[in-house]
Amino acid sequence: MRFRMVRAGLLALALPLAAAAGAGRPLAPEPVYAEAAKQLARVLPAAHILQAPLDEALSARAWTNYLNVIDFDHSYFLQSDVDAFAASRDRLGSDLRGGRVQFAYDVFAVYRRRVEERGAYVTNLLAGGFDFGADESYAWKRKDAPWPRDRAEQDELWRKRIKNEYLAYVVARELDAQRAANAAAAATNRAAAATNAPPAGATNAPAAVAPPPTPGEFVRNRYEQFRLVIEDADAEFVLNRFLSAVAGAYDPHSEYMSPARVEDFNIDMSLTLCGIGAQLRSEDGAARIEELIPGGPAARDARDIRLRPGDKIVGVGQGTGAVENVLHMPLSQTVRKIRGAKGTRVVLNVLAGGDGGGRTRLVDLVRDEVKLEEQAATGRVERVALGGGRERKLGVIRLPAFYGTMQQRPGTPGYRSAALDVMRALASLNAQDVEGLVLDLRNNGGGSLREAIDLTSAFVRSGPVVQVREVRDIHVLPVPDSNPAVAFRRPMVVLVNRISASASEIVAAALQDYGRAVIVGDPQTHGKGSVQTILPLGEEKRGQLKATSAMYYRITGLSTQLRGVRPDVAIPSVFDTLDLGEDRQPNALPWSRVPALDFTPAWDVGRWIPTLRQRSSDRLAKDPRYGRYCRLVQHVRDLNARTAVPLEKARRLQLAAAEAEVQKLESEETRAVETTTARDDVLLNEALRILSDLVELNGGAEMPWEEKGNLRLQMLRMFGIGT
Repeated sequence: MRFRMVRAGLLALALPLAAAAGAGRPLAPEPVYAEAAKQLARVLPAAHILQAPLDEALSARAWTNYLNVIDFDHSYFLQSDVDAFAASRDRLGSDLRGGRVQFAYDVFAVYRRRVEERGAYVTNLLAGGFDFGADESYAWKRKDAPWPRDRAEQDELWRKRIKNEYLAYVVARELDAQRAANAAAAATNRAAAATNAPPAGATNAPAAVAPPPTPGEFVRNRYEQFRLVIEDADAEFVLNRFLSAVAGAYDPHSEYMSPARVEDFNIDMSLTLCGIGAQLRSEDGAARIEELIPGGPAARDARDIRLRPGDKIVGVGQGTGAVENVLHMPLSQTVRKIRGAKGTRVVLNVLAGGDGGGRTRLVDLVRDEVKLEEQAATGRVERVALGGGRERKLGVIRLPAFYGTMQQRPGTPGYRSAALDVMRALASLNAQDVEGLVLDLRNNGGGSLREAIDLTSAFVRSGPVVQVREVRDIHVLPVPDSNPAVAFRRPMVVLVNRISASASEIVAAALQDYGRAVIVGDPQTHGKGSVQTILPLGEEKRGQLKATSAMYYRITGLSTQLRGVRPDVAIPSVFDTLDLGEDRQPNALPWSRVPALDFTPAWDVGRWIPTLRQRSSDRLAKDPRYGRYCRLVQHVRDLNARTAVPLEKARRLQLAAAEAEVQKLESEETRAVETTTARDDVLLNEALRILSDLVELNGGAEMPWEEKGNLRLQMLRMFGIGT
């Protein structure tokens, strides 16, 4: 069983320009799709943890999902179209049981007609130009907005939409030109100072290059690409989105995978490892970066233009060739363009996460393998100054993922284990006599459940680690009986953030519940408490179903679903401001609980938490670098809260310049998570100071070798007392 932060969701499809009338071939379901639909309607209710029939309520939810998949920003369909579709709202379940999927193709046919009309409108609009002196704005967050009531309202919406795209290109070009001019002038002046060469302004003329497209050409080319994409859509393309909308009515991690989708899924269990080291999912028609894989080309990139979680890839180029627009292209096709031979160059046109202004940047990367060694756990020693020339020696272990070889036994060639690698790092830190440990699980999206349990055993001698509730049973997964002794017995802090998910949450929750570690980080972790299973739907050409089949729970009986793990000392990061987390997903499963297990606390760090919180708060209030970090967090929060962008050029230039500066600071802070020292990492630096306080408060004591028979700990467990 494996846990990953798999955010498959529903593949967004919103293609603003269809084929010319009659150019796109009519789409109709293949005969095999009837059997796929019947099987899904039978298997999904029986396999899903909810055990809910595909009734009228879930049919209505699936209907809503599908319309949102097709028209994610509610701008192509008219309200009259939606009203006409409503006749099928409550009967999709019965249709699927009867093998009927025609509704999906009927909706797609209307969509094709509507986007053809929008394409003609865009062409006419671009011919007339725009007035960028008018004081108006464009509300770009429309996923919850009503559909246009009539054609006039739709035309006004699209006028602002296209004006926004046009202006975004103009502003981006001007800012890029200014940055290039500043950089060239600085380089020329440096050269002049070194060689007595002529001052700035006397540089050689650059080599001739092809002129970039005009704003009108840029927008028009994008919509021409959309037309080509919609022409290439086939019947399987529509079926995949429709049946995924049905599966997604149960929860955001359940989906239908057509044969083509299965092929892509099998490349890597957790979405797509693309040759650049990134996990992607489709969102709003773009390939959204969910996570950068440690050790991959994208994660190793240290430039300001580097990729970041939340960015959206809207264009892909090969080598020195032209960058092809991939906006609204199926994710599988985009991924195939990003993949390539090791050592080859790929150029990505990237829309910054949370940027409704459409400002993009080019990121070039050399494809490479994501080497496991560079993803492996790493340990090091950090020193915290105590005053008077004294310092405290502390250990830091960073674990990017819960990796583990599933097909081999321990000790065989090629076998790798996150828990074993951590054990080796702990042995080294113990040999160096560190006084405490920070286990850094930030950005760790999960992995092997086995590894999570084994890692917990490095810090807890015995007892349950997690509960897994399936449809009919609850399984308790304990520390292995073969565990000889804890590998580290001194005080420890676990550092988490909003991206820490699944297996990371299991470990953090267990160490918190056992009183073994102080949890520090974002106000909550990701909140994914579900388990997915891949189920066949009969013959291979029918595809497969990924269904949420189980939930996991803490030993206290509480779920991490939606709520995640709440830290003992909360220090929000930039990620807490972004639209991340299970609680932000549509149709997320509810929080629940099961009976608590009987367990004996391993230690009692809880007694010191109020003091640790107060000391941290007092310290950070006086830390100017943390003050700058807080301002960055607030800037990012403000940017993501913005629902509209100005369409007046002067204001837009000011806004774009401010966003560029914030993104530069954000890049510096998020990159610090992967640095080799705590000096450049605000959150790790504070976690070390909290750990130092903990060592001081407990007098340097170590956890007892054996918890069983410890009267004080048993009293604490039974009555909540003990000193």
